[in-house]
Amino acid sequence: MSNIKNMNEELKIKIDEWLNWDQNTETLNEIRGLVDGKQTDKLSKLLLNRLDFGTAGLRGRMGAGYAAMNDLVVIQTSQGLAKYLLELDEIAAKNGGVVIGYDGRHNSERFARLSANTFLTAGIKVHLFSTLVPTPFVAYAIRLLSAAAGLMVTASHNPKQDNGYKVYFSNGAQITSPHDKNIQKHILINLEPWTGVWVNDPRHDNKCMDPLDIVWKNYFTTLESHVYDKKAIQESNLRIVYTPIHGVGHRYLTEAFRVCGLKNYFPVESQMKPDPEFSTVVFPNPEEGKGVLDESFKTAATTKSTLIIANDPDSDRCAVAEYQSRESKWRIFTGNELGALFGWWQWFKHSSRKDASKPVTKDVYMISSTVSSKILESMAKVDGFNWLETLTGFKWMANKGHELEKLGKTVLFAYEEAIGFMVGTTVLDKDGISAAADILGLAVYLDGHRQCNLADHLTTIYNTYGYHYSLNSYYICYDQKVIKQIFDRLATFDGTPGTYPKRIGGYDVVRVRDLNRGYDSATTDKKPILPTSSSSYMLTFYFSNGFVLTIRTSGTEPKIKYYSEAIAPPENKNWTQIETDLHDLVKQTIAICLEPEKNDIQPKSD
Repeated sequence: MSNIKNMNEELKIKIDEWLNWDQNTETLNEIRGLVDGKQTDKLSKLLLNRLDFGTAGLRGRMGAGYAAMNDLVVIQTSQGLAKYLLELDEIAAKNGGVVIGYDGRHNSERFARLSANTFLTAGIKVHLFSTLVPTPFVAYAIRLLSAAAGLMVTASHNPKQDNGYKVYFSNGAQITSPHDKNIQKHILINLEPWTGVWVNDPRHDNKCMDPLDIVWKNYFTTLESHVYDKKAIQESNLRIVYTPIHGVGHRYLTEAFRVCGLKNYFPVESQMKPDPEFSTVVFPNPEEGKGVLDESFKTAATTKSTLIIANDPDSDRCAVAEYQSRESKWRIFTGNELGALFGWWQWFKHSSRKDASKPVTKDVYMISSTVSSKILESMAKVDGFNWLETLTGFKWMANKGHELEKLGKTVLFAYEEAIGFMVGTTVLDKDGISAAADILGLAVYLDGHRQCNLADHLTTIYNTYGYHYSLNSYYICYDQKVIKQIFDRLATFDGTPGTYPKRIGGYDVVRVRDLNRGYDSATTDKKPILPTSSSSYMLTFYFSNGFVLTIRTSGTEPKIKYYSEAIAPPENKNWTQIETDLHDLVKQTIAICLEPEKNDIQPKSD
């Protein structure tokens, strides 16, 4: 079938390979149709390229070919992961096993069951959830069950045509390098499907253990034990609307509010059931703003609610909106604003605890990513706890939290600006369910004890620790060559390598950090403290007025993201001018550094 004129030998081999190995009728026929149509360009893109296994695992469009998410790629990935786990520690792999969860996307359950078959074929115990679960349930289950690893089939908040394969290690945190490279290597030497890995093999019937009951019981018992003042919540008249945005979270959020003691909570009925089409939203990401929460606003109006809590489809992120009665409008908090509120709340609870046998600040930590607001750093300087910065992504923050935990330190909180929050270390990952319960506790406390709402208290935080104002967004770019050209130009700005902009518009640059090339102008040896990566871009400019702006690429989306922040001391109350100046800086940086028209890249659509 692959005997097409002028086809190169490598493509012929890959076509024959696919036709021999794939047992999914839909994807098999897709490749056969392209062969019959002699569409060598499409076949080359699908079969000569491969989804690389990285620290986020796999994520991509569903369809035929090695460059997409499908049955065969999932089987090959699981075979590589299984072989790697057995090589690392065969006893731990076989006895501890692997936890597998899945969300409500198209093919998620199928991919999970194919993965389970693969691990069982390799002699590895499998803990397969019997129903849809939030991503943090997999992370939590790994440590609870002493498993060797875990995987979650999810594409989080990506569009409906995508799916993914997210891997956690035995500590319950996402894998970091060199595990990703080692797994990729084992995938490539275990490509041919093993006998017994396909879905209907009877040898695997009833072999998986379902961890749902034990995980449910322990997770919510722990969550309830961390509620600050359950009696106050039980007596509160606060009314909350919540939505999983067609994802997995409805039953889990409902249980979280129930164990917290909340009386008045109302689901967005049009979004409460899992729906892989995400039928009421264009893009199922609550971070994107108002359009995603339109159905929540309607429910809030009919239920007279003043607070909205939203999870993304796999419930590891948490968004919050609050009705501002004085302005008669809703305020959707940014991830950085929520980070300030969560951080203050964790410190308040910790420092006011009854058991004060240990010094309040000793060995106490909070963590945030390098592209997040530095509000936690400002709090740490005033309140005395320790603050750490990591690369962006919870694989870095959670693993750092685990390291600190092993040293006997207390990690109160970690967050990233993309509405990801890790409250404590019960789950070593962002967790939208526990975050929802925690923001509920804060809202009730503020209402009952300080007679204010979240927005009012955020102003108090800024008055205490200094105003922190952020502007973050992105440009869409599908062409990796254009992305490379943009960052290469910024690193050779004067025509020679290693020369960066000294001035951007009307703003002087006093420091540059380039984590792609391993350069930091502020360190003695000119090398960054944070880890570097030659395969991704992250360039940070520090300005003489104290503003900071970072440009980076995304590991899972075709985006060039930018993050900026202005920080003013508490005595500077001219917040309007600070905001105006940061808007101007961002505008000039985009024009000079990204050159959107020249590079034909498009901004985020509102």
